[in-house]
Amino acid sequence: MTRTHGGRLRRRGPGVPVALLLPAVLGLVFLVLPLVGLVARTPWADLPQRLAAPGVLTALRLSLLSATLATLLCLLLGVPLAWLLARVEFPGRRLVRALVTVPLVLPPVVGGVALLLVFGRRGLLGGWLDATFGITLPFTTAGVVLAEAFVAMPFLVIAVEGALRGADGRYEEAAATLGAGRWTTFTHVTLPLVAPGLAAGAVLCWARALGEFGATITFAGNYPGRTQTMPLAVYLALETDVQAAVVLSLVLLTVSVAILAGLRDRWITSP
Repeated sequence: MTRTHGGRLRRRGPGVPVALLLPAVLGLVFLVLPLVGLVARTPWADLPQRLAAPGVLTALRLSLLSATLATLLCLLLGVPLAWLLARVEFPGRRLVRALVTVPLVLPPVVGGVALLLVFGRRGLLGGWLDATFGITLPFTTAGVVLAEAFVAMPFLVIAVEGALRGADGRYEEAAATLGAGRWTTFTHVTLPLVAPGLAAGAVLCWARALGEFGATITFAGNYPGRTQTMPLAVYLALETDVQAAVVLSLVLLTVSVAILAGLRDRWITSP
């Protein structure tokens, strides 16, 4: 037993077995060491000049824009899908939930190939879009948004569905008994109830979209100023200028850490 600052006694837990402690420490080192290496190899002396390079700013601007548009697309489509999975019983719901999570385990390059087979000029829908509306999605900025939304939407759907399942349904029932329609109940009761989960899912979705590489380079290509996002710029710089690749990677690392810091109250500090 140990005494806390408040004077109360707290039971001391059993000691940590060395057989568990050692691999745990090694696992932590394995995860953190590459990040330390990245920070250690960063050319801090000329960092401002490298960050101000035109190619870097263009790739960063395109990444932020495409990730934000992809997140908005995921919110528009993913929130209703999450509500359907959480609130409605229908045949094949488990299959639909499994299909939603497929992009999580699908190799991103395969996702890009699949997008080409559907939205390419000779794809299932791409040929019709091109012939009817003159819309071409592959190798365009819109293609970048589409590829990022494809791989990022499962993060949003899973987070929102979990929040909906954990929300107290009595508020929705009370709103219905007071005469509120389903849409009014959804917008004025359900969405405020799941707002923290919705925000967390949107942030994770945005972060995943920001770091997307495989599907983007396969479906949208790597054209500076049009489809070259930060991950693609890192890949290109790694072949020509390692220091530039390190700087670009540091930018993405900083954004990731900022996202984790923003979510610390929800996940990191939870027991």
